[in-house]
Amino acid sequence: MKLGRTENVIRSSRFPRSLFFAILVDLLIMGGLHFALMWGMIEARFPSVLIVHIILAYWAAVAALITLYIRNIFKRAYEEPMHKLADATARIAGGDFSVRVDLPSKPDKLDYLDVMISDFNKMTEELSLIETLRVDFFSNVSHEIKTPIAVIQNSSELLKRDDLLEDKRQEYISTINDAAKRLNTLITNILKLNKLEKQAITPNVTEFDLCEQLVQCALMFESVWESKEIEFEADLADERLMIRADEELLPLLWNNLLSNAFKFTEKGGTVRVSEHSENGIITVAVEDSGCGMDEQTMKHIFDKFYQGDSSHSTEGNGLGLALALRVLQLIGGSIDVKSEVGKGTVFTVTLKDSRRKGTAEQHNNSY
Repeated sequence: MKLGRTENVIRSSRFPRSLFFAILVDLLIMGGLHFALMWGMIEARFPSVLIVHIILAYWAAVAALITLYIRNIFKRAYEEPMHKLADATARIAGGDFSVRVDLPSKPDKLDYLDVMISDFNKMTEELSLIETLRVDFFSNVSHEIKTPIAVIQNSSELLKRDDLLEDKRQEYISTINDAAKRLNTLITNILKLNKLEKQAITPNVTEFDLCEQLVQCALMFESVWESKEIEFEADLADERLMIRADEELLPLLWNNLLSNAFKFTEKGGTVRVSEHSENGIITVAVEDSGCGMDEQTMKHIFDKFYQGDSSHSTEGNGLGLALALRVLQLIGGSIDVKSEVGKGTVFTVTLKDSRRKGTAEQHNNSY
C-alpha cells in the first residue's frame, strides 16, 4: 500500500516492533534490578518487613513509570491526532472547508492513520472546490436568469404604451419571445447538466449509424448556414459507421459543437465536419473559419457559464460545452480543441469501441 507521490510503504500498525522490544528490555532490566536489590538487602540483613515494603515501593515506581510512558505514547499516537480530526470534522460541519489536519507521523514512517487523515484532507479540499463551484454556479445562474427577465419586464412595460406604433409593438413582442426562448434554453440546459453530473442519466447503449446521426444533426442548422451564406462541408470517410453508444446523448455533443461553429463563423465563412475510423477508434472533427480563441479562453471553454466572446453572449448561456464534455465523460470519449485568433477553431472528438459496417468510401458533400 502506498500513499500519494511519496510512494512510502505504509505501516500496518502504529506500534512498531521496536516499541515492543524496548518495553520488554526495560521490564527485564527492572526484573534484574529487583533481584539485585533483594540480594543486597538480604546480604545487609535488612528486616523482612522492610524488604517487602521496599520491593513493593520499587515495583510501584516501576509500574507508574511504565504506565506514564505507555500513556504518553498512546496520547501522541492516537488521542492527539483523533482530537484534531474531531475538531476539524466539527469545523467542516459548521461550513469551514479550509481546515486541514497535519499528518502525525514523519514522511518515512506513515501508517494507516496517516492515510486516513490524508484522505480526510483530500475530502475537505474537494468539498472546498465544490463549495466554490456551487457559489459560482448560483451566482452565474442568477445573473443569466436576471438578464432575460429584465428584458421581458422592460419590453412588457413598453407594450403598455397607448401611442406605440405597430412596428415597435412587433419589435418588443419579438424581443420578449427571444428572451423567453433564451430563458427556456438556459433552464433546460441546467436541468440536463444537473442530471448528467448526478449521473441520473446513465448511458443507454444501443447500436446505430453514427454517420446518419451526424448528417441529421447538421441538417438541423441548414437554415442557419443558408441565412449566413456559410459554406458547409461534410467529409465522412464511411458510408455507414455502426457503433455501440448512447444514441440520445451524443446529439447533445454534436448539436453544441455545430451550434458554436455556426455562431462564431461570420457571413461567407466555412464550417466543416469530418469523420474517419481506424482500428476501432472514431475521430469526428468540427472545424470553422470563425473568430478563433486565445490560449486563456481555451483554458476555460468547458467551464460552466464561461463565454470568451462577449459579442455573442446573447446567443448562448455558456453551458453547451460543459454539457458536451460531461456527455463524453459518461460514454468514455475525449475531446481536443485547437484554435487561432482570426483563423478559426477545430474541436476533435475521439470515441472508442466501434464496429464498422458498410462501404468505406470517401464522400465529399458541399451544400
